[in-house]
Amino acid sequence: MSTNGVREVEKTLDRISKLPDAVLIQILSLLPTKDAVASCVLSKRWRYLCNSIDNFHFDGCSYYNNVENFVFLVDHVLSHCTCSKIKKFQLILPYNSEWNFDLSISRWMNFAVERKVEDVVLCLCDDNFTFELPISICTCSSLITLDWSCCAIDKESVIQWKSLKSLKLNYVFIDNDDLAKILSGCPALETLELSLFEGFRRLEITSSNLKRLSLGSYWWFYGRADEPLEIIAPYLQHLEISGDLDYLKCKLVNVSSLVTATLTFNITCITEIEGFADEDGCSDYHQGFRNLVLDYLQKLSYATELTIGRWFAEVVFMLRLEGDLYDLRCILFDVSSVVTAKLTFNVRCIKDILDDHCQEFDPHEDSCSYYHHFLKILIHTYLLAFRNANELTIGALFAEVLCMLQFQGIPLPELKCKYLTLELHEEKFSLYGVAGLLRASPHVETLNIDISTVALDTDISTDHVTSWNFLSSFYIHSFYEV
Repeated sequence: MSTNGVREVEKTLDRISKLPDAVLIQILSLLPTKDAVASCVLSKRWRYLCNSIDNFHFDGCSYYNNVENFVFLVDHVLSHCTCSKIKKFQLILPYNSEWNFDLSISRWMNFAVERKVEDVVLCLCDDNFTFELPISICTCSSLITLDWSCCAIDKESVIQWKSLKSLKLNYVFIDNDDLAKILSGCPALETLELSLFEGFRRLEITSSNLKRLSLGSYWWFYGRADEPLEIIAPYLQHLEISGDLDYLKCKLVNVSSLVTATLTFNITCITEIEGFADEDGCSDYHQGFRNLVLDYLQKLSYATELTIGRWFAEVVFMLRLEGDLYDLRCILFDVSSVVTAKLTFNVRCIKDILDDHCQEFDPHEDSCSYYHHFLKILIHTYLLAFRNANELTIGALFAEVLCMLQFQGIPLPELKCKYLTLELHEEKFSLYGVAGLLRASPHVETLNIDISTVALDTDISTDHVTSWNFLSSFYIHSFYEV
């Protein structure tokens, strides 16, 4: 570094050093604890500032070959700590199959609890180990948020988290009694998040304070279990079920107060389960999940916001084919007041969908033609439904279906959107669809086109659309920005 550079650094450090101790301590509390400790070498004044920080972030992922140094670092910092109250204690343990962290975790948690810790985060760089919640943390009255991975709960322990508002448990095995004990010991709990969980089959929430529940991925660590997971939560307002559930059925027994629901989970076909050989049971297996989706649609009919994933959408389509959903609009609700709509989804061919849901494709019934005809009707319905939206985002599949509608002479409704975004592939059918869409969008002021390459040549013309028509269709008097 040049002499001028050194002087600039010294000036910057000099300006920072003029700040009050309280401000410097607050800045150090925002850094990873290892970096905060390193600041003690800057000058005599900085030597003891890190002892007063109230936020601790120990990241041990880089210590997997030197766990002793990580343990020494944590012990050293905590032994010199002078703060009376800890706001956040975050601990990421290094992976080492030969190291037992139980005593260390218990010692560190005891220290945090004695200083009335509010937020605790503990996770492990590997999910093959499980730690029991230390007795001290189980009765910590100052705890507001707890995020714990790879945890187990001692049957004899008592849970008393009277101030806890947010609880996140990852890679956790808890049975019905454990879960009931946790919920009864958290009267102020507002948010419960469980990911990669296993064990319990009944989730009953009776507290009116708990408004948000998130379940993400089921963890089949102890083998297969056929019992469904029942959710009874009459005061719950926000529900999310995501990730891979394999073949776990989550039954919504009572969720009468739900406002928003996100159902983006995936289900595994039973034929992919190791040891399953009964092919005749596959049809009954999928029928059971179709019945479950029907029940979801009924239970969530009063929700104001519903997000569904690909598996759920495909089951809805299967129900439509089988006549169990006579009006597909039951899952669209009323969207006349929507301001912004993003339609960038992809749809697979019915042959692939039927195969995944263990249904045979019969080419003699021409169900593929019916499927694509239904898709075109659905896309046209979307345009009618969102014609008053101010901002639209259209994907490649949507544009290609619009192309087919134009080939059949079906007019597109006039759209009132002012901001139009096109996310396209470099296929000519997408461009044909875009031309028709722009002609139906006379009010567009801003147009965003996200496309990798567009090759227009003499081969792109047809009886219906030519490259010149495509280019000229982009000229709209209302355009402000392209």
